[in-house]
Amino acid sequence: MIVLKTARELELMREAGRISAMALQVAGEHIKPGVTTKEIDTIVHDYIVGEGAIPSFLGYGGFPGSACISINNEVIHGIPKKTKVIQPGDIVSVDVGACIHGFHGDNAFTFPVGEISEEAQRLLDVTRQSLELGVKAAVAGNRIGDIGHAVQTYVEANGMAVVKKYVGHGVGEHLHESPDVPNFGRPGRGARLVPGMTIAIEPMVNAVGENVRVLADDWTTVTVSGSLSAHFEYTIAITENGPVVLTRP
Repeated sequence: MIVLKTARELELMREAGRISAMALQVAGEHIKPGVTTKEIDTIVHDYIVGEGAIPSFLGYGGFPGSACISINNEVIHGIPKKTKVIQPGDIVSVDVGACIHGFHGDNAFTFPVGEISEEAQRLLDVTRQSLELGVKAAVAGNRIGDIGHAVQTYVEANGMAVVKKYVGHGVGEHLHESPDVPNFGRPGRGARLVPGMTIAIEPMVNAVGENVRVLADDWTTVTVSGSLSAHFEYTIAITENGPVVLTRP
């Protein structure tokens, strides 16, 4: 069931979104060569708690961190580790959420570490633009399929592949709610978008091939091709005046 939010609930989600966005920004400010992903996770955790919120991911389904931190060919769900050291030229995807007043925000960004390859920069540019196109399609009266179609067609036109095994989702009192928001689809299909809906649009894009696999830790998901992967995400609200991004710093 899709839960529509009241005006008051949307204000609470704005606060959750603000904290989530700021936690992501703070993470990015500390991503440098020589820093471990565990150190980044601690920074994210401390920021969220310092804002009076709860890290949405910590303990979710047994996940051991406050942020998912995935490097290079890791698509999503990278477990923060003291032994995983960020290197020059890496691309680092950070996915983080915060819960306050009973509502969640959820967002992700892939950060370049110093000078990165032309291929990596193009992947980041395409993935980020596909998110913006997905948001642009998220207007009241459209359908979920219109969002996925906008993302997929742009990514594939640029010779890359959207991950189909994992999708975006509704967000609210639960971190994951209905409806699913795939990064692929046919226009005019799926649930209709109406004011009061709050969803996470999150393109996960591989430089080569859509297939992914989960490592032995049961979390970290990598590209089967070994190619780079990028991940960008906003939590947005559907309103009568167009989509509103709730996770902007």
